[in-house]
Amino acid sequence: MNLIYFIILSPLLGFLLLAFSQGRWSNNVTATIGVGSIGLAALTTAWILLVSGGYLSTIVFHQPLWTWISVANFRIVFALSLDQLSLTMLSIITGVGFLIHLYASWYMRGDEGYSRFFAYTNLFIASMALLVLADNLLLMFFGWEVVGLCSYLLIGFYYTDSKNGNAAMKSFIVTRIGDVLLALALFFLYYQLGTLNCQEMMVLASQNIADGSQVINYATLLLLGGAVGKSAQLPLQTWLADAMAGPTPVSALIHAATMVTAGVYLIIRTHGLFLLAPYVLNMVGFIGAVTLVIASCSALVQTDLKKILAYSTMSQIGYMFLALGVQAWDAAIFHLMTHAFFKALLFLCSGSIILACHHEQNIFNISGGGLRKSRPLIYLCFLVGCAALSALPVFTAGFYSKEEILFGALANGHSTLMLVGLFGEFLTSMYTFRMLFVLFHGKEPMKAYSFRNQNFNYYLPLIVLLILSTYIGAWLIQPLVNTLPASDLSDYYKYMLKIASSA
Repeated sequence: MNLIYFIILSPLLGFLLLAFSQGRWSNNVTATIGVGSIGLAALTTAWILLVSGGYLSTIVFHQPLWTWISVANFRIVFALSLDQLSLTMLSIITGVGFLIHLYASWYMRGDEGYSRFFAYTNLFIASMALLVLADNLLLMFFGWEVVGLCSYLLIGFYYTDSKNGNAAMKSFIVTRIGDVLLALALFFLYYQLGTLNCQEMMVLASQNIADGSQVINYATLLLLGGAVGKSAQLPLQTWLADAMAGPTPVSALIHAATMVTAGVYLIIRTHGLFLLAPYVLNMVGFIGAVTLVIASCSALVQTDLKKILAYSTMSQIGYMFLALGVQAWDAAIFHLMTHAFFKALLFLCSGSIILACHHEQNIFNISGGGLRKSRPLIYLCFLVGCAALSALPVFTAGFYSKEEILFGALANGHSTLMLVGLFGEFLTSMYTFRMLFVLFHGKEPMKAYSFRNQNFNYYLPLIVLLILSTYIGAWLIQPLVNTLPASDLSDYYKYMLKIASSA
C-alpha cells in the first residue's frame, strides 16, 4: 500500500526520460519506456487490488509525502488518498491506458515525433493519476490543469497543419472557462470552511452550512462549472468534436479512460456538498439529459467516423451526469467503467480502419464489404463495441450499466429523466448501427486497402477490450458502499414484482 505514489512516479519518470532523449533513441527503446512505464503503473494498481483484499472496504489509506504549501494558517500537504472510488478509477486509467499505449506503439510507428508522443501520453497518465489520488482539492486542481495542458499538446500533435493547432487552442480555451470556475470554487470553499481536504470539507459543510443555502448553492454551481468544462457537457461541449484532430490513440485516451471522466469524478468526490444543494444536483441531471439528446442528434448527421464517436462520448458522459443528478452514484461509476471498455475498443478499431483506407475518415468514402471480409477481427470488434454502446440486452456490458442508471432514475422519483434516457438510447442505436452498416455493409470502394503488418501490440488490446465489452466486463465492478451513499432500488424492485405478480 505504501507504493501508491509509484502509480504517479512511474509514468512521470517515463515522461522525463523521453522528453530529455529529444528523439535520439530508436523506436523500440522509446516504445519500451513509453509503454513499460504505464505497464508498471498498471501492475502496481493490480498488486494493490490483490493485496488489499477487504482492507479498502473498511478504511481509507492516506500517504502524506511532504508539506507543499505552508503560509500562516494555510497549509497544504502533498498527500495521496486511496479508497474504493480512487482504486476503481486508477484501475480504469492505468488498465485501459496501458492497452491504448500498447496499441499506439504499433499505430504511431514510423510517424515523426514518436518519442514526443509517448512523452506527452506518459505525462497525461501521471497527471490523471494525481488528480484521482489527491486528498485535497488544490492538489487535484494541479493534476486537473496538467491534464488540460497535455490534451492541448496531444490534440495539436500534428502541429504543421494549422487546423490541428486551432482545434487544440479551442479545446484549451473552452476547458479553461471551466477551470476558472473550479478555481473560484476552491477560493470560495476555503473561505467558508477553512480547508480544502476532501473528507474534512464535507464533514464541516454538513455541520456548518444549512441545506439549500445560498453558500452551498454557489459553491456547488462553481464546482459544476468546472466539471461541465472538462467533461464536455452543455454549454461547454463544443471542444470535444474538434479534439478529433489528434492521433486516434489520443482520441481513445481522452474519450475513454481519462480526461472527459474527470468532471464525473469531481462531482462524485465532492458528493457530500452536492447532497446539501438538491437544486444544483437536479441541475446536474438536467444538464446530462439535455446533453445526451443533443449529442445523439448531432451524431445522427455526422459523416466523419471519429466525430460520430466523439458525439457518442458526449452522450455517454451525459448518462453519467444523469446518474449523478438522481443520486445513482454507483451506476455513474459503473457506466464510466463499461464506457471506457467499449469506447476504447471502437476508437482503436476506427484507427485501424483509417490506416487501411489511406487516412480517409468519411464513412461513405471508406464503406464496403471488402473491409469486413479482409479484416474479420476488426468487424467483430466493431460489432461488439457498437452493441455495447447501444446497450444490447444481456450480452453486452453497456446494457447492465445503462440499466442501472435508468433504474436509479425511476427508483428515486425521476421518471422524466428515465424517459429521456430511454429516448437517448433509441437515438444511440440509430446512429451506432448507421455507422456500422455504412462502414462494413455498403458498396465496396474502388481504392485498394493498405494494411500495415500487425503484431502482438495490435492484437492484444483489441482482444482484451473485446472481451471486456461483453457481459464479462460487467463482473468487474465493485460496490462503493463504504465510499458513496448506497443507491436504494428496493422500492423499484418491489414495484416490478407487484406488476409481475398481477400479470
